[in-house]
Amino acid sequence: MMPTVLITGANRGVGLALARHYHGEGWHVIGACRTPSPQLDAVAERVIDGIDVTSPADVARLAAALDGRRLDVLINNAGMLHDEALGELDFAAIRAQMEINAYAPLRVVEALLPCLGEGARIANITSRMGSIADNDSGGRYGYRASKAALNAFGKSLAVDLAPRGIAVAQLHPGYVKTRMVNFGGLIGPEEAAAGIAARIEALTLATSGGFWHSNGEPLPW
Repeated sequence: MMPTVLITGANRGVGLALARHYHGEGWHVIGACRTPSPQLDAVAERVIDGIDVTSPADVARLAAALDGRRLDVLINNAGMLHDEALGELDFAAIRAQMEINAYAPLRVVEALLPCLGEGARIANITSRMGSIADNDSGGRYGYRASKAALNAFGKSLAVDLAPRGIAVAQLHPGYVKTRMVNFGGLIGPEEAAAGIAARIEALTLATSGGFWHSNGEPLPW
């Protein structure tokens, strides 16, 4: 039986590249997104759209739609970036980033626990901008804080899910040419997706809880 991966935010960018990658490897791909796309439809076995991962009702609907189906890999990819500067902080935008970048992945994991059995792996798509030790440029208060919170949530999930045989990783895709950064990145989504998939494949209970670049480089907290 071929394994199954569920990817949130799968309709574009890194999420779509991940869907294409796993489809190419012969996996069953389930894409969860707010708005479907023909590109995702072409590679996903199933698309569950209308899902806002910040909405408890939508996440409950996602879980109900899966009906306990076994997931071998869950990739929490949906995210948001705003660029705030000190002196003109937008606290509504900061709160929104906390909701989608940090709270939503935790909500999704908890809701989908019935689908995650021994041997399953969870990848939280984070950012090295969530590293406190690596912050030497300041700014982007909401994005940095939300990704740091996601890293903390992911580490706790790794500890709490170890007895169930479920491993968790926090993965930075790299500076990727996507709409989030106005396509000004250094690598393409396909390269990022291949690196993320390699890190997930290498993930074990012994390495669970770590924070890595998609190229395999361990990142500082």
